[in-house]
Amino acid sequence: MDYARDQGLSLRSACQILNLSRSVYRYRPDTTKDLPVIEAIQDVVEENPGWGFPKIFKTLRRRGQPWNHKRVHRLYCLLKLNKRRKGKRRLPTRNPEPLAVPIGMNQCWSVDFMSDTLRDGRRFRTFNVLEDFNREALAIEVDLNLPAPRVIRVLDRIAEQRGYPDKLRCDNGPEFISIALAGWAEDHGVHLDFIKPGKPTQNSYVERFNRTYRDEILDLYLFSSLSEVRDLTNAWIRKYNEDRPHDALGDLSPVEYLVAQKEAEISSNAWS
Repeated sequence: MDYARDQGLSLRSACQILNLSRSVYRYRPDTTKDLPVIEAIQDVVEENPGWGFPKIFKTLRRRGQPWNHKRVHRLYCLLKLNKRRKGKRRLPTRNPEPLAVPIGMNQCWSVDFMSDTLRDGRRFRTFNVLEDFNREALAIEVDLNLPAPRVIRVLDRIAEQRGYPDKLRCDNGPEFISIALAGWAEDHGVHLDFIKPGKPTQNSYVERFNRTYRDEILDLYLFSSLSEVRDLTNAWIRKYNEDRPHDALGDLSPVEYLVAQKEAEISSNAWS
């Protein structure tokens, strides 16, 4: 069109020859209208670098933003924020036993250990405690060594605020099969539910939680001290429990899900 007009043709004639609408030729996209969306996406990514598009879009909706998912995803891809998709290994057909879903608080806690390395090469461990009912992170204890007495202190500290669970699901690690933990469980009426060796899927709730914690904290930072690990972990726990939408909870955070369940129970009792 520009070349035709440089040759002396009028706009009408050039459009007729090239079969192009004059409104299409005059159209200039307004790139400034996407700036608020881009800034909002970048704010969420800066706060949560490990999140992918679904969590980012749900967070924007929770903050009251009206943009539809196609527009947000277009700009998300334009900013090259796409996370690399991990290929799945082909596994043999299995028939795993379904994991029981608790119907109330303190019916079952899941516990597990993780490990990572500080900048100076020292290895540290984390003891993760999860409430199975609403997937709430009850505690993540961080230290270079976490023996059975330390595990018991963490569980007692949680129980001071919430009470003791009916069941504690764990693997067959040395801390969990110790005499000290067995005595603690007997004293407080807690059933130790050991999964089968080599069957982490029987402890799926905490295993899925561990993956999220590793993606968003352990793999994201290079820690120089244990205090740095603890500070980042405690801030992340608050965000996980209060703000992070959870797919299995209807895109509610664990705290919001618990409040919704209590309100539903009160409403049900009122009707009955």
